[in-house]
Amino acid sequence: MAQRRRLLALLGGAISTSILLTGCLGAPPSQRGLNRGAAIQVDPQARAKLETGSITLGFVPILESAPLVVGVEKGFFAKHGLDVKLAKQSSWSTARDNVVLGTSGGGIDGGQWQLPMPQMISEGALTNGKKVPMVVLAMLMSQGNGIAAANSVKDGNLSVDLRQSSPGFFQKFSQKEGRKFRATYTFPKANQDFWIRYWLAAGGVHPDKDVELLTVPAPETLQGMKNGTMEAFSTGDPWPSRISKADVGYLATTTAQIWKVHPEEYLAIRADWVNKHPKAAVALLKGLIEAQRWLDKPENKAEAARMLSSRKWFNVPQPVLEQSLKGQYTIGAKATPENNPALGPLYWSSDRGVISYPYKSLTLWFLVESLRWQFYPGTVDTIQQAEAINNRVTRDGLWLKAARELGLPAKDIPTSTSRGKEVFFDGTVYDPSNPQAYLNSLKIKR
Repeated sequence: MAQRRRLLALLGGAISTSILLTGCLGAPPSQRGLNRGAAIQVDPQARAKLETGSITLGFVPILESAPLVVGVEKGFFAKHGLDVKLAKQSSWSTARDNVVLGTSGGGIDGGQWQLPMPQMISEGALTNGKKVPMVVLAMLMSQGNGIAAANSVKDGNLSVDLRQSSPGFFQKFSQKEGRKFRATYTFPKANQDFWIRYWLAAGGVHPDKDVELLTVPAPETLQGMKNGTMEAFSTGDPWPSRISKADVGYLATTTAQIWKVHPEEYLAIRADWVNKHPKAAVALLKGLIEAQRWLDKPENKAEAARMLSSRKWFNVPQPVLEQSLKGQYTIGAKATPENNPALGPLYWSSDRGVISYPYKSLTLWFLVESLRWQFYPGTVDTIQQAEAINNRVTRDGLWLKAARELGLPAKDIPTSTSRGKEVFFDGTVYDPSNPQAYLNSLKIKR
């Protein structure tokens, strides 16, 4: 009960925020906040080749969803014969519930997801045992996330390497305040929970013992930090940057500092839709790829920021979005300026290969981390189970078909489902060919 009361206090105005995000609460779920973008006509010749001409996708207004918005606004999906309807979701829980409904029940066909949500929806672990098979088709973005800390803990000088910058801080905080340090994220047992857990554990801080972790919707964070109801928050931009810009907190670390070119959120669709409409799925991926390539060009960042800033999409000031898209941050308690596009959100190109391609080695990592924290007992208890689930849900064949039909150069079409070894900021190595060794190397886990 005590934790429930704390959570209710943190949520505060969540009901009013949800109304803003979802539009008319009396409408069916797929119609809430439905955004159609510009009046761009679907190409009739391309449409005639597809099994269906439309799909409804859920999105959350953070930078991971930018390729979906751009795909609609710039007509990339329409060019390939598909009318993509975007339905703004008030929370990840809402998105989960709406994909279970499907469009036949007034919900959504799929959309933007933190991992391993699609895998766990497929297995029924997030849906009260109801299995709704999903297909992970592409990665939407890399990097572009951060962990913001409140001004009330500026004296902690929190940074990417807590062992160096803040030794003993969390223990001292508990002794001084008579309670644990409160850290939050938008949905449990998924991306943003993983980032803050990895960061804390790498700094010698046990996330289940030394701090209190809570789930809070992203729009509540600014007010929550102003009210002193949280000390840190892990989420996608523009929220960490907004917290810093509003001078209610500072950016302790970006996720790019934790793991350069890390996997972020993904496009995943109900398997029944994909299996029934494989040509439309390829058309969807063609539009997505073109949107990602457009977004990655420096000369398009300002236009993208203007587009995303509108009330129907993100409802966030354009300068905040433009700075985030360009990798312009102020980092740390001393607000050190950083201007490095390579550390900002990446949508297409990187020195680790194409962002969009759904590397199985990367989608597997989220399941291995789920095993580390024993998040899904009975579903993910062994590496073998994790690999089997990953192989069922992550499919690259449709992405490869889309890339080839677009005529992409060979260098942009991966020839392996593994990106190889990954190295974190603390020197930890994740070798997807031996995930058990990675798991064994982690000192802090359940």
